[in-house]
Amino acid sequence: MMNKNGFSRCAEFYIGRLRKEGRHSTAHVYKNAIFSFSKFCGTSHVSFRQVTRERLRRYGQYLYECGLKPNTISTYMRMLRSIYNRGVEAGSAPYVPRLFHDVYTGVDVRQKKALPIGELRRLLYEDPKSERLRRTQAIAALMFQFCGMSFADLAHLEKSALDQNVLRYNRIKTKTPMSVEILDTAKEMINRLRSNQDSHPDSPDYLFDILSSDKKRTDERAYREYQSALRRFNNRLKDLARALRLKSPVTSYTLRHSWATTAKYRGVSIEMISESLGHKSIKTTQIYLKGFGLKERTEVNKGNLSYVRNCCVDRW
Repeated sequence: MMNKNGFSRCAEFYIGRLRKEGRHSTAHVYKNAIFSFSKFCGTSHVSFRQVTRERLRRYGQYLYECGLKPNTISTYMRMLRSIYNRGVEAGSAPYVPRLFHDVYTGVDVRQKKALPIGELRRLLYEDPKSERLRRTQAIAALMFQFCGMSFADLAHLEKSALDQNVLRYNRIKTKTPMSVEILDTAKEMINRLRSNQDSHPDSPDYLFDILSSDKKRTDERAYREYQSALRRFNNRLKDLARALRLKSPVTSYTLRHSWATTAKYRGVSIEMISESLGHKSIKTTQIYLKGFGLKERTEVNKGNLSYVRNCCVDRW
């Protein structure tokens, strides 16, 4: 019999609550983390006393040896920490100081996804000579032209979001209200991808032909449909990158990171970049931004030297 106050039971209860709230994406991440940890422990009924500093440390090493990236490992550990803390709050688990001290729960800012500018230009503008890939390219181009909009936000845009020449919507992830003016270069692509589906009562009337408009957003079937659409888009992005002979990996996140980094290289303030991406914290934006290379830093260094050499003494 499973301990009614066990770690696994606590996780199942919380995942069930997330699903009832329609937060299927978050529930999915928790489920993956719990499944992975349970597999490592060799049981599907993990108790709170089995969650020790040593076991967590070994689990982190196991994930690293399995080839998982630091940010994925951090996500899993933060999910486990969240469940354990809920157990502590409920009086079902003992409080253990610094229980997760020896495992990685941060964010690896070295994992940058932005494309070099030359490859970005080819991705957005070079003809892939395939109608299927042209559609994928149009979706990617819209994501970039909508201020680095995420695929989730693009796919879930409703026709009511388009108000004359402006898109007004709330971000899927953070619920942050957003507005984006439609550029002239985006209008033809919008018309090409616009959905002709009939709307259904109590269901979203999507702007683009990416998701079907026959399910409520909180329906788990809608979440599964979105996950399928995301996988399909990422697979076709890989095909597009191969067709255009790109060397860098391309995913749905690439467009968002590339928009942010392009803005940074153009001298746009991080506050503006953060607001345009719909981030709640500038710290999140900093994770997106690819660092300047040696060439850029050298140009800045030369510029500073020249400025000091040539400026008037009393300018300051």
